[in-house]
Amino acid sequence: MISVSTYYNTYTVVLMVIFLVLILFHAFSVSANSFSATESLTISSNKTILSRSEIFELGFFNPPSSSRWFLGIWYKKVSTRTYVWVANRDNPLLNSSGTLNISDNNLVIFDQSDKPVWSTNLTEGEVRSPVVAELLDNGNFVLRHLNNTNNNPDGFLWQSFDFPTDTLMPEMRLGWDHKTGRDRLLRSWKTPDDPSSGDFFTKLKTKGFPEFYVCSKDSIIYRSGPWNGVRFSSSAETKPLDYIIYNFTATNEEVSYSYLITKTNIYERVRLSSAGLLERLTWIEAAQSWKQLWYSPKDLCDNYKECGSYGYCDSNTSPICNCIKGFGPGNEQPWTLRDDSAGCVRKTRLSCDGRDGFVRLKKMKLPDTTATTVDRGIGLKECEERCLKDCNCTAFANTDIRNGGSGCVIWTGEIFDIKNFAKGGQDLFVRLAAADLEDKRTKKRNIILGLSIGVSILLLLSFIIFSFWKRKQKQSIAIPKPIVTTQDSIMNEVVI
Repeated sequence: MISVSTYYNTYTVVLMVIFLVLILFHAFSVSANSFSATESLTISSNKTILSRSEIFELGFFNPPSSSRWFLGIWYKKVSTRTYVWVANRDNPLLNSSGTLNISDNNLVIFDQSDKPVWSTNLTEGEVRSPVVAELLDNGNFVLRHLNNTNNNPDGFLWQSFDFPTDTLMPEMRLGWDHKTGRDRLLRSWKTPDDPSSGDFFTKLKTKGFPEFYVCSKDSIIYRSGPWNGVRFSSSAETKPLDYIIYNFTATNEEVSYSYLITKTNIYERVRLSSAGLLERLTWIEAAQSWKQLWYSPKDLCDNYKECGSYGYCDSNTSPICNCIKGFGPGNEQPWTLRDDSAGCVRKTRLSCDGRDGFVRLKKMKLPDTTATTVDRGIGLKECEERCLKDCNCTAFANTDIRNGGSGCVIWTGEIFDIKNFAKGGQDLFVRLAAADLEDKRTKKRNIILGLSIGVSILLLLSFIIFSFWKRKQKQSIAIPKPIVTTQDSIMNEVVI
């Protein structure tokens, strides 16, 4: 018979073995959120790095039906594997032999021959030992000095947020940094299952009135429009979300766009898909899927230069391309054949003698801002006066739509890639010759004249009706007659 003490000793040993197995399994499967120079991350160990709150995970992965391996970051708390960053996207490991180390104060991926295939490429003068790599809860993978424990971005030696792939995440900045000379852009995956660089990428115009472009190789396919103080001009119909704070910075030191999520447990990202679609996605836990909140291009009117110069696109008209007032089709035959790229031409040349004026277009996506000058210190009236004094000025608008509008942007040369919205958008003032304005002024005078005549007739009719009614009232009032009572009449009324 087994003694009680023997039973408890056996039980204790079993518990210790289970405890050790769990520790070893944890050690070989997942490490802490930091990574030191004495550690290594290998494909064969299946080891990963977790952010402190276990929101993101970093490790090696290989796409479906592929033997190539990549180092990437994905959401840990999202059931569908969703990658947000890839290190060696254009230099994959060709088999399952690969290692991530900190070597010479750099993060380096080595292949099976100990040949580096990817590195952070910091020079020796930029860093001092010891350094540590860490995956933060916002998904940023950083290399920092060991004593920089407060995770101040200014103290990072290197960060993945400076080298985005196809995804923009909260707190990540997209755009240009003068201090580092770095232009942070998005580039799509080649295919949905191939993270190598695809054909589509974003580009930021930093001069004048900044805006983003989505390009395919050497061609622009979509334009965001400039930032108007609230949103990009092309997003006029997008419903704002109270838990997202948008930020656009345009200074001599930096031109960038970023956003911040103010609620916890909301996972949201902006992605440039392998098909060239720029989209904002949010994770719906109940549906266990990503929901598309916004995307572009949506329709033909989002295509760059769809209606050519001085034409504007309206998806609610047929055809969708229309000429601005004072302009006509540049080539009648292509417009008849629904080829609107030829755009529109002026009916009357500008005089530039003070007689020119402006037509006001409402609810518009502002034109391409390549040829613009900006003065944020003046208002709309001063902007109009400045435009009239410049013979090359073709249009103007406010730079900021908040609080009734402020600032001034002036276009010189042809204007193009304009869109009309059903709601939202902003006013654009396009310069016209006096002769083309006369038609509008004549119509206005005719309307005023017609209204004046109509009001006069209405008043005259009212007076006539009132006079007639007054006369009838007088006639209906009878003069009372005296009552004469005779004795005969009294007797006739008495009946016995």
